[in-house]
Amino acid sequence: MNFVQKLGIVYIQTKFKVLGVFSKQYAARQAFQLFCTPQLRSKRKGAPANAAPLRFSLNGITICGHRWNHPQPKKALLLHGFNSAAYKFERYVEPLVKKGYEVLAFDAPAHGDSGGKQVNAVVYRDMILAIQSQFGPINSFIAHSFGGIALCLALEQIPNTSSTKVVLIAPATETTSAIDSAFAMLKIKNTAIRSAFDNIIKQISGHTPEWFSVKRIIPHLQANVLWIHDEDDDITPLQDVLPLKNNPPAHVQFLITKGLGHRRIYHDTEVKKAIIGFL
Repeated sequence: MNFVQKLGIVYIQTKFKVLGVFSKQYAARQAFQLFCTPQLRSKRKGAPANAAPLRFSLNGITICGHRWNHPQPKKALLLHGFNSAAYKFERYVEPLVKKGYEVLAFDAPAHGDSGGKQVNAVVYRDMILAIQSQFGPINSFIAHSFGGIALCLALEQIPNTSSTKVVLIAPATETTSAIDSAFAMLKIKNTAIRSAFDNIIKQISGHTPEWFSVKRIIPHLQANVLWIHDEDDDITPLQDVLPLKNNPPAHVQFLITKGLGHRRIYHDTEVKKAIIGFL
């Protein structure tokens, strides 16, 4: 983190400290807006090779993506994480195409070339459902981080069987942990603000933050799941995964790595081999 970034964080921390004095509800609304706003918009330079561009509208915003090797009966969807973009997973396209897959990848709302300024797990889920409806049926998925919780929410509505294959790479296992981390970074310790924040999520979605849990969803799916997580992940902690890993459902297998962290894990050659082999 450079000096300018540190100054920005200090400014935001001070802002929420002041807001919390005057209005807990307003501070919570501002925190939620920040929680849903990517701080980076990474875009690919130039068009990917051998890809056809795709676009569709989701709730009034344009979703942009690409498709390779169309048409094929087997389809795989690549799903990126928060502050990322679809092009960062293009290393998986060629080996998937060699296995006979049609490959799809889209930038989530507020990411990459897609429109919008904010995103949350429900909006990302709805994007996946729209892709399934317009370009599916999709029977294989690779999802990283925030894309993992969105995919699991979508799979609660997408018919899936033992022939459906799901790869979760460092998924955002527990939304409560993500909120805890955000509040710690912002140095918001007021429980009234946290309660108001959680209530905003319930008002928008009809569910408490605890409901947005990969660990809650996975045991009820029929799909075959490969869950890859690193011991040194400082974004989506392995601690959230252990209760399920220590008593895994029959349709879930785990690959635990060491030293790759949260972002390098999907770049790792051995991880990529394991994923392609699984699919």
